[in-house]
Formats: sequence, C-alpha cells, structure tokens
Amino acid sequence: MTSGNSTSISRVLYVEDDPDIRAIAEIALQEVGGLEAALCESGAVAVETAPGFDPELFLLDVMMPGMDGPTTLKALRELDGMAEVPVIFMTARLQSSEIREYRELGALGVIPKPFDPMTLSDQIAEMLRDARSY
Repeated sequence: MTSGNSTSISRVLYVEDDPDIRAIAEIALQEVGGLEAALCESGAVAVETAPGFDPELFLLDVMMPGMDGPTTLKALRELDGMAEVPVIFMTARLQSSEIREYRELGALGVIPKPFDPMTLSDQIAEMLRDARSY
C-alpha cells in the first residue's frame, strides 16, 4: 500500500476470535502491509476499542461467539464517527447468498478464510480501490 495513494489507509480495526488467526493477521497487516492494527478478540472489545483508535477500516470475522461480525458491525456503526468506516468481512462461508447479505450490510467485499498473509493487505487495497471507482 503506497502512501499518498487515495486508497491508502493506515489504521485497521481487526476482529477475530481465534488467537492463531489473529496472530497471523497481525503479521500480515502490520509487518507485511505496514498498517497499524487494533486487534480485538470479540465484538464487545471492538466496540470499546474503536472510539480511541479511530479506524479507517473494519476487518471483521463473520463467525464469532457472542457478537458475530454483522452484529459487531451494527454496534460499531452506532458509535460517533463510525457510520462511514468501510468494512470487509472475513469468512470461510462463501455461499453467494451469504456474500450478498454481507454486501447488503455495506461490506466492500469478503476475504475468504484461510487467507494468504502475504497478500492480505493487497486484497484490502484492491477492495478499497474498487469501491472508490464506482
């Protein structure tokens, strides 16, 4: 992700309940992608973290205990200044009806799990670019 590029973001709020996946994503986002990432293990933690972090993107796991990704997104959207933050979901469930549902919730796209840590930040940048070209 090049700085100065209109699709460039620097702060990602990432929500994933699996600690192993969260650790891989941390490396993918921060070390490989050069992003600042707030890593949250649940939707509730994300709702607490978001206001102080001021994210430029929500990256949300879909399947989580307690608050799932869509429920987390609804709660985040209710916070001051978070209504317009772009969102990308991550999931292993990729049926077209589910992807359509995520898009109806405002998602720019869906990143399939398992994801490639070496290309995760590129996938995010591409989805942001595609969204801004409409």
